[in-house]
Amino acid sequence: MILGHVTVGSYGDGVFRHLDRLRRGDRIVARLENGTAAEFAVTAVRTTPKTDFPADDVYGDVDRPELRLITCGGARTGDGYADNVIVFAALGGAESPTPGER
Repeated sequence: MILGHVTVGSYGDGVFRHLDRLRRGDRIVARLENGTAAEFAVTAVRTTPKTDFPADDVYGDVDRPELRLITCGGARTGDGYADNVIVFAALGGAESPTPGER
């Protein structure tokens, strides 16, 4: 799991500014500390209210190596955002659907 900012206060765009643009089948390459890389394929992108965060889908057990990318999204509410954008991805290009995919 990797968490990142969508915006960084008055500094502008965060590392996950365009996370919600990813779609099923898009590739994500994660560079590992030992210099190797792991390639994941997006299986779903979900935007959910922070008040209804899908903890079981994000943190629950899975039967394969998977990646979750999470940032804020939706409408701004004061100092924050109302929603979370969650990208679900599987190692090596397996493209099985994930609950609530788009």
